[in-house]
Amino acid sequence: MAHLGVLFLDELPEFQKNVLEVMRQPLEDGQVTISRVNATLTYPSNFMLVSSMNPCPCGYYPNIDKCSCTPPQIRRYLNKISGPLLDRIDIHIEASNIQYNELNEFVKNETSKEIKERVKKAQQIQKNRYLNKTKGEGYFNANLHISNIEKYCVLGIEEKEIVKQAFQTLNLSARAYHRILKVARTIADLENSEDIKVNHLSEAIQYRTLDRKYWD
Repeated sequence: MAHLGVLFLDELPEFQKNVLEVMRQPLEDGQVTISRVNATLTYPSNFMLVSSMNPCPCGYYPNIDKCSCTPPQIRRYLNKISGPLLDRIDIHIEASNIQYNELNEFVKNETSKEIKERVKKAQQIQKNRYLNKTKGEGYFNANLHISNIEKYCVLGIEEKEIVKQAFQTLNLSARAYHRILKVARTIADLENSEDIKVNHLSEAIQYRTLDRKYWD
């Protein structure tokens, strides 16, 4: 039902693990296969997965002054989310606690309208880049096949060194490596930059560090 749309799963570890593992195929292939006694059917299932979760059952970890969970409880909770499933999620972001005095601070940020315009421009950049050039892959960075990633996510010498260090330090998988390149390509597009630069890669890499913080 979420094909070409957004699938939002709130409180991700509260789902049964076998249910979560079933999503690995559609996240990778953009389709889901259902097998029954009399038939096997394949449906298109190309969606954007968005999810939320707490770091532990009570929600306060790693604040040991407030967290009431035992280490085994935290481990069981986090282990509901497997490494292969995390690898298929492009961006991991932690929402930090807000202090009371921050509620009254006024900080001017981009409006939703301004963000929308930047996103629309980045979408058009990608459509122009991939139109009639990537057979059956669509018009967006997220749809890039591995065979085309190196072609459209070209890195300079300094950028390659950044990725090499991250790959070795964070013990990244090949899947995570390719997702970092696609996210960096999108960040560059949002800044209307033809080349992927060090700051784009650094930001993309930061979006893959939470799994090392909580699951490593």
